Order: sequence, then C-alpha cells, then structure tokens
Amino acid sequence: MTRRRAALAALAAVVAVLAAYPAFASGYGVRATLQVFMWIVLASSWNLISGLTGYVSFGHVAFFGAGAYAGAILVAKAGWPWLPAALAGGVAAVLLALVIGYPCLRLRGPYFAIAMLGLNEVLRALVSYFEGLTGGGNGLSLPTLDATIPIYYAMGASAAMVTLVTHAIITSRFGLRLMTIREDEVAAEAMGIDTGRHKLYAFLLSAAGPGIAGALTARDQGYIEPISVFPLATTITMIVMVLFGGKGTVWGPVLGAVVLFVAQEVVWTRYPYVHPLLFGAIIVAVVLLMPRGVLGILQIRYRLPRTI
Repeated sequence: MTRRRAALAALAAVVAVLAAYPAFASGYGVRATLQVFMWIVLASSWNLISGLTGYVSFGHVAFFGAGAYAGAILVAKAGWPWLPAALAGGVAAVLLALVIGYPCLRLRGPYFAIAMLGLNEVLRALVSYFEGLTGGGNGLSLPTLDATIPIYYAMGASAAMVTLVTHAIITSRFGLRLMTIREDEVAAEAMGIDTGRHKLYAFLLSAAGPGIAGALTARDQGYIEPISVFPLATTITMIVMVLFGGKGTVWGPVLGAVVLFVAQEVVWTRYPYVHPLLFGAIIVAVVLLMPRGVLGILQIRYRLPRTI
C-alpha cells in the first residue's frame, strides 16, 4: 500500500506540473510537450491491438489520417468548433475500423500487417483523388486560430484517457482474453473465447485515439496534406516506441514515447544529416537487445505486476 500511495503521489505531481507547464514554459516547450502527448496517444493505441493481441498493424496511421481529414473538413467546410470536430475525428476513425475490422482481422500474421499497410495507401489515394472535398495533393488549409494551449490540454487529456483505458483493459478479464489470443489464438478458441469479437473490440478502441489526435494535430497546424498525415514513418515510430517501452504494458508506450521523442529531438538538432541512420540503429538495437522492452525486462527481473 505504501508503494502504491507513493506511485499515485508521484503521478499526481507529474499531472500537476504538466497542467501548470504552459504558464511558465516557452512556446517551443509547450509545442514539444504537445507532440509528446500525441505520440503517447498513438503508441498506446497501437499497443491496444498489437501489443495485447499480437496482430501487428503496419497501417495504424490510417486512423490518424482519417481523423485529421474528418476534423479538418468539418472545421474548414462546415464551420465546426475544433473540439467537437476532434471528437468527430475519433468517431470517423472508429467507423473506419468497424468497416474494415471484420475482414482484416480474419487474416493473421504478415497478411494482416500487409492488409493494414494497403489500407493506408488506399486512403491516401482517395484523399488525393477527391480534390473538391479534401484539397487533393494541394492540401487543405484551416482558418487561422491561435489555440495551441487549449489543444495542449485536449491532447494531454487524450493521452491520459488512452492510458487509463489501457490500464482498465489489462486489469480486466477482457485484457486477459486478449493476451490469451496473443499467446495462442487456436487455444483461446478451444477455451470458448469469441476471438473475433474480442479482436474487433480491441481494434475499435485502438482507432479512437489516433482519430482524435489526428484531428487535434490538423487544427493545431492549420494545414494538412496526404503525405503529412499518412506517412509510414509515423506507424514505424509508434511501433518502435512500444517495443522500447514494453508491449502489452500500461506504461511502456508512455516511456517509449517520452524517451524516443526526446532522443529524436536531440539527434535531429545536433546531427541532422545522420538522423535517419541513428534512429534506424535505435530500432535495430531495441529489436535485438530488448525484445520485451524496458518494462518487460523489469517485470521479469523484479517481478513487477502486469499493471505496470
């Protein structure tokens, strides 16, 4: 109980500091922290489907892009306020996951990964084709709005919500069934688990966060184009963040997002020309030396609970 109270007190202190941070931070600091929140949302959402069920998605950025365009269109074309538009972006991503979830989740292993990668490319092509609605390859501009600090809090709330949802799932029977599917799906079906339904629920939950984050990012930047919201590099980055922190854990994606974003900023600032090479080296090192991630290693060595 003492350890748990200390952890809760430390968490409350971190939340208080982050809530007060915009009052004394520079503009760069606020925007950088907003980016950290965005990566926490993306990495934790990817972890919900891929870390818990073992269905590795190479196209999860499709939900980010779908949410970005849904929110941007509602703001630019229909005049919606940015917050309802952001929530609508999450709904749009969930509806997309609902449409493609059943057929795609019947695939396994590399076939599912390739299908998700194909989905991302299809969405990028569709967005480029419908120029009247999306602006096509020229992109879509949103009305000028200085709302970085409100969006900072909205993105922070999204990061906190995805983390709480992950904790609730991992500590529930639903989470235990998802992890059973990850270990052996055939055995899970033999035990009476409705694997199709459980995978679909996890897939829908994993799509909501990126959709909201995409819409908030579109509103904050004021301009989006297909190449900026559907890049494969975004999916790769969220995968590496989860692998570094520890897949199937609550705080692993958070740790990976914070550490790797800071490392990426430092490397990009000091070594801009070798940035891709160094980031690739980090990916190789994580896969070879820490396949279970930082928290996965700590859980085994110190017998930490899986709620970590």
